[in-house]
Amino acid sequence: MIKASVIGATGYAGVELVRILGQHPAVQLVALTTESYKDQKMSAVFPHLVHGVEMTALELDLVAVVEKSDVVFTSLPHALAMSIVPAVVAGGKKIIDLGADYRLKDATVYGAWYKHQHTDLENLAQAVYGLPELHRAQIRGRKVVGNPGCYPTSVALGVAPLGRADWVDWDSLIIDSKSGVSGAGRGLSLGVHFSEVNENLKAYNIAGTHRHTPEIEQEISGLAGRPIKVSFTPHLIPMTRGILSTMYFSIKSGVGVKEVYEAYQAFYSQEPFVNVLEPGQLPQTKHVYGSNYCQIGLAVDQRTNRLLVVSVIDNLVKGAAGQAVQNMNLLFDLEETVGLRTLPIFP
Repeated sequence: MIKASVIGATGYAGVELVRILGQHPAVQLVALTTESYKDQKMSAVFPHLVHGVEMTALELDLVAVVEKSDVVFTSLPHALAMSIVPAVVAGGKKIIDLGADYRLKDATVYGAWYKHQHTDLENLAQAVYGLPELHRAQIRGRKVVGNPGCYPTSVALGVAPLGRADWVDWDSLIIDSKSGVSGAGRGLSLGVHFSEVNENLKAYNIAGTHRHTPEIEQEISGLAGRPIKVSFTPHLIPMTRGILSTMYFSIKSGVGVKEVYEAYQAFYSQEPFVNVLEPGQLPQTKHVYGSNYCQIGLAVDQRTNRLLVVSVIDNLVKGAAGQAVQNMNLLFDLEETVGLRTLPIFP
């Protein structure tokens, strides 16, 4: 059994990770830590765990956690994982960070966007960006995985097959994304109070100011083979879970949706968690709710020579906890789908 610990187990992503790991047939949870609910049973704080996780959440004792674990997950605000990762690596264990500290390869870019100096450059240099569909080979055998953000996951999976095609103008890319409120985290904030969010839709952190922008550009630049800047506009929508991202490209005249669909089908034919819908079908967030799946729909506007790609994920599963478990499966040479084959919940 893989002995796993979660540091930061009581935020939305953390408790979703606990739920998935608690049902994983090859995992034994050995430590759950929290600042908010010390010495309380997880099932008392989160009654939905009552039939699966009866552990008590404790204050972090990093030495003890490292000693008893094979893998440690950190689900913490940015800049906090940097003080934990070195001890885990020094102890010969693996770590998957669900925060932002090990996603960006350039420490200068991280400092500019997150307003913190990166203090663990050695492990940052060895970390891998944990998007299995694009970096599976690099993930295997690594000690440190930077689990991707939710918006970047939806975008990168949506456009990845186009990296091998010469149909699109990467510089024309415009990204419109909409996220459920759980993406803002569990902390109290006026902007996510029910009366502020209900029956309301708003854009936020627009015009290149959202912190996921450099992460999106990092992955898209890798796909395009050159530096790319994007226009990314996120929106908060009054639902609990889910992300829907629509990507707009200028496309060469004469390229039809059938040709694009066949390229996407070929690219994702062996991917267990990505479904490309047939032309004429479009994905909905309800179709992936509670699951580790991504669905992608395609359309070509022949009047304007634009390709539209629509991708949907559950921001807490494929956008966070489920993807972290997918990465863990790779690190320990398990079948990638183990513990993650749960079908979406509908309606």
